[in-house]
Amino acid sequence: MDDHFEYCAALVRVSDRDRYLATLFAPAVKRDALFALYAFDAEISRVRDLARQPMPGEIRLQWWREILLGERAGEAAGNPVAAAVMEGLAQQGLSSKLLVDLLEAHRFDLYDEPMSDLGALRSYASRTAGAIFELSAAVLAGKLDPAIIGLFAAAGEAQTIASILSLLPRHAARRQLYIPLEMLRQHQADPEDVFAMRVTPELRVILAELRLRARRSLAVVGAAGEGIPVIARASFLALAPLRQWLLDMERCDYDPFRPPHIPLWRSQWRIWRAAKSFQRIGA
Repeated sequence: MDDHFEYCAALVRVSDRDRYLATLFAPAVKRDALFALYAFDAEISRVRDLARQPMPGEIRLQWWREILLGERAGEAAGNPVAAAVMEGLAQQGLSSKLLVDLLEAHRFDLYDEPMSDLGALRSYASRTAGAIFELSAAVLAGKLDPAIIGLFAAAGEAQTIASILSLLPRHAARRQLYIPLEMLRQHQADPEDVFAMRVTPELRVILAELRLRARRSLAVVGAAGEGIPVIARASFLALAPLRQWLLDMERCDYDPFRPPHIPLWRSQWRIWRAAKSFQRIGA
């Protein structure tokens, strides 16, 4: 592997262990492009953490946009993730259009405006996590059957809700609200309780609804296994540990601001089982 692909693989191994493990089930010849894609996603997902203020974040996202549009070829060569993702897209004959749109969707992360409603959450999930699932499947399988396009939105929704639940303490600490404001109003929950990390009955009901939505999305993906080309299934395997993790949150002593930890061995086991029996992702 070239140095920039090695860098991406190492970054994914540290930042997203489940995706790293899932990628090992992909054909070796495809792994470079997958690691580049996942490293790019990791870089964009942490822009708010690195920038702290909206303007530096906007500048960073604009820099990536120009990289993807081929306007900063010299600078791309000097950045291992940028070099890898551009080379990976070129090798696989893929357009950067979905990634450009992903950058636009991630502008939401830079500000403290709340997620307005479930429609906005679904759109955000589809344009961010869903886009990564779609591109990773395209890396593996080439041209995709239109019949499975809807699965990327379902996979993206499950992954996004899991991220919201996992990062709830961090988001609350900086007064970011990914829980749809519509749901809070519907259940007469106060956003200030979320920011103060107060576990109220209303918040528990809302989070339970989100977990149910995530489990249903996982079930959609798992049930569609036969329609997904075998070679493309590795792109979904990182979802395998999520169902049990979501069920762990149904315990009466669950604290939303202390999400349960998934032991590495359990993730490995569930990813391996899903690789052998794909429907286990949702069951």
